[in-house]
Amino acid sequence: MIVANRHIRQLGELSAEEGRELVELLARCERAIEAAYHPGGMNIGVNIGASAGAGIEGHLHVHLCPRWQGDTNFMTALADTRVVSEALDASYRKLAPYFK
Repeated sequence: MIVANRHIRQLGELSAEEGRELVELLARCERAIEAAYHPGGMNIGVNIGASAGAGIEGHLHVHLCPRWQGDTNFMTALADTRVVSEALDASYRKLAPYFK
């Protein structure tokens, strides 16, 4: 997840510099996830407002979710939960080198 540094509600409130920084960081995160996990694809999304599913309403953030052929998204439908088959600290160790 990428979160804007200041509290803004939607993309239109980003300055040009903030927009460039957000997209550059998004691309960097995408490359890191691809290098560390080798997914077949990636879902990248922004939920703006409670009706769109924003869990942190009023604070712009972008989700990155690696996807593989044949994976399923049933946990979201059943329990509003995402499943990653490794501990968070293991994910951190895999991704941290790409941000040094």
